[in-house]
Amino acid sequence: MSFVAQLNWAGAAFTVLWLLGLGAALLLTRNGTVRPQPASQELGPQPESPAVVSLIGSGWRSVRHAAAATLLDLAARGALELRQPGNDPAQSTIHLTNRQLPQLTPYEQRVLARVAERAGSAGAPIGAMAFRGEKSANTWNSALRREIVAEARLRGLSRPRLRTPLVNTMLLTSLLPGALFGLAVVVGGHGVRAAVFVGGAPVVALCALLVRFGLVERSTEAGLVRAGHWAGLHSWLRAHEEFAQLPPASVALWDRYLAYGTALGVSSRTSRLLGFDDGDRRRVWSDFGGRWRQVRVRYPLLWPGYGATGRRLLRTAAATAVIAVGLLAFVALRSADWAATGLDDPGYAWRRPGVVLAGGWLALLLLALAVAGRFTRLTFFLSLLGFVALYARSIHGGFAHPLASGSPLLGEGVAIAVFGAATLGYLALFLLDRRRPVTVIGEVLRLESKLGKKAPRFLALDEGRGDRTVAWALPRGTAGYLPGSRVRLSVCRATRTVRSIEPANHGS
Repeated sequence: MSFVAQLNWAGAAFTVLWLLGLGAALLLTRNGTVRPQPASQELGPQPESPAVVSLIGSGWRSVRHAAAATLLDLAARGALELRQPGNDPAQSTIHLTNRQLPQLTPYEQRVLARVAERAGSAGAPIGAMAFRGEKSANTWNSALRREIVAEARLRGLSRPRLRTPLVNTMLLTSLLPGALFGLAVVVGGHGVRAAVFVGGAPVVALCALLVRFGLVERSTEAGLVRAGHWAGLHSWLRAHEEFAQLPPASVALWDRYLAYGTALGVSSRTSRLLGFDDGDRRRVWSDFGGRWRQVRVRYPLLWPGYGATGRRLLRTAAATAVIAVGLLAFVALRSADWAATGLDDPGYAWRRPGVVLAGGWLALLLLALAVAGRFTRLTFFLSLLGFVALYARSIHGGFAHPLASGSPLLGEGVAIAVFGAATLGYLALFLLDRRRPVTVIGEVLRLESKLGKKAPRFLALDEGRGDRTVAWALPRGTAGYLPGSRVRLSVCRATRTVRSIEPANHGS
């Protein structure tokens, strides 16, 4: 066995040993068994907060309902007020009160600060508590989880699943398989870059497993006892069939029970309406213009010339013109002599009518892609697949006598009309793009990325004029502004392209 093979086998063996070690550690640190107490409505003399209960009730796995439960608990204690003006709970609003609660925990302060930021002195819809971006939502919720876990540990209800020395040891030993695989690559005569890639892949995978399953919480003996108590409250709440569909404003009637029901996952409606996630990218709450309303955002997918520069519009117009004019010329110039008439003709295999047509179409397509700057190995490969499909059809009798007539085929006629109209359309967009940009002012609702390094980003802007908007195309490399920022855009409405962006004063 060669030295390279020995290194690879050693790396594989250490990987298996590491996985077995992680599995054994997880097996030995499982949560104990929760013994539910009888159904009871008693909260106890010094009950844990709904946020901590959400951690316990999920088996120490998540705090998914903690933010909504904390908001309802603050409302039950008088710091907030929830109002439902009509029959639809989704139209409920949230308002700050003048009541000051003593000794708020860090996560309660965080939720209260979020409400104050969105509601201000006039109040806000409950849907406005959601964030306008995945990054900001994840950052906020991660900090909330750390604060909840810190209190659960302080109360002796939770502890790290794996102790710090064991975690450090597993992190260090996870480097060994990668080092062996990387050394095998170098010894085998490959470059350092390949060694880093091959050696880094198992390290990243093992560390991801450690973070996913090892860096979490598990129960303590005291935590199991309290989990049994809250399981009894869970049973009592589940016995009330209407509890699952209670609206957030019913906290005025149910007091803290609604908060605990939300924390335990019983009050499903409140959890769904009081979301502190990244929200709905197509329906965003905004108060720009002085009135709260839900703005519907449309993200164009088939908008011709969307986000294109003037140069890109010209190249696209030239490419579509190549197809339209090229097909016209191909139809006008071709004759029946181009194709073989029978099996006895020389070169019949490559002079079938279908092969001649497919060759012309393929040449025009590749030329158009080259003019548009879209010619890649993938497009060439797909074009060859289309050629092979047409070639196979010609073998089975397709395209019997298409070259004898002087008129285009049905598909060719449609293509000439479509690409001819597209050429005129892109030229019109180019002329409109040359006009003086229009200035618009509004508040950034969302900033969404698209696939591709050069693809423009979606910038959803609320101009305060209505309840609907179409996202603008923000070119890559242009400075973006966080959702909630007031900005002034210089735009081309025809292509929905942002030419420049700068901050705007609130009074602009």
